[in-house]
This record gives sequence, structure tokens and C-alpha cells, in this order.
Amino acid sequence: MFSFTKEEITVLKKLNCPKKIQDFLNNIPTNYEKDGDTVLSPRMVLKQNRAHCIEGALLAAAALRFHGHPPLIVDLSAAKNDYDHVIAVFKRKGRWGAISKTNHAVLRYREPVYKTIRELVMSYFHEYFANDNCKKTLRSYSLPVDLSRFDKQGWMTAEKDPWYIPEYLVKIPHKQILTRSQIAFLRKADPIEKKAGSILEWESC
Repeated sequence: MFSFTKEEITVLKKLNCPKKIQDFLNNIPTNYEKDGDTVLSPRMVLKQNRAHCIEGALLAAAALRFHGHPPLIVDLSAAKNDYDHVIAVFKRKGRWGAISKTNHAVLRYREPVYKTIRELVMSYFHEYFANDNCKKTLRSYSLPVDLSRFDKQGWMTAEKDPWYIPEYLVKIPHKQILTRSQIAFLRKADPIEKKAGSILEWESC
């Protein structure tokens, strides 16, 4: 199925619900990209046992697809002084949820209780801040991207990094969530929030 190996199919069969996919991602060490920037395909994440946010989102989308769901991701765009984040999204009984690979205590899994993608995205807003200055940085988001559009490039089982996916995410329209006056009025995260934000799930070796 989808050119996966027997070993990969064995793993994917076990990931038959979003909760199990999230647990699996949490147990994969963070990809610190020590040899340079990467965008590992789902196959390479399983092979190398490491992932950062977009790599985790791609694996989650592939696992969701394996079990009959569309492989959807959403790009969360941040201000210039912070990093974007990518999540895999899914629907259950008409409500949106999200699977997220992160090395921090925040920006994690979301239960499928949100009516719209915007509502889901906004659940990340207060947790999305830069730890150096505590300024809230989430600015926009994409609508769900169906990764089946990249099937001809073999995104799920590629040996080479599918850079065309993040390149596509940068180009597509994003919906702004704040006005300039709202940005100017934002309050910084509290010291206790900064402390929580500094907790790492996986330390760099």
C-alpha cells in the first residue's frame, strides 16, 4: 500500500487513531538537524527515528491516510523573530483536532472539539511566543493542505527530502489573525509561562 515496506506497514497498522499517532511521535527523538536542515519524509523519519515539527506532521498525515483519512496539514506562520509550526489535522464527528510534533511543553496535540480551522489555530495563540522576549508571535495560518497533491513526487516514501512541501506552504495564501493595533496591544507571556516554555522533551545529545 502506497509503496510502503512490510516493516513500515507493520508500524502504520498500529497507528490506527490520532491518539496513538501522537503518542508515537512523542516517543521519536527530536531532530536537531546537526548535519544541516532537513525535511525527512515519513519513510526516513521511521528509518532514522528522529523528527522536527514538519517531519512529524508528514508522518502523522501519512498514518492518518493509511487508515482512511485525508492527509491534511496546516501551516502556522509566526512573526519574523520566531519559527513557523506545521500540524497534521483531522476531523472526528464534524470537529477538528490536531497532531503536533514539538520539543516543548506547548503547541502540542489538540482534541477534536473545534468547529473550524480558525478556532483550532486560535487554541495555539497564547502559547505561541518567543522565549527570548516573551512576545506572542502567531500571525497567520493556511487552510488545510491535502498532501495527496504531492503523490507523484512520492512524498511518503521519498529517500530525498521533499523540500517542495515547505516551499509550497510558504507560497500559498495565509489568513491573518491579527490587526496592527491588536499586535501593538499584545501582552507578553508571564515568567511562569516562559519557564514552562523552556522545558524540553528531548535534550540535544
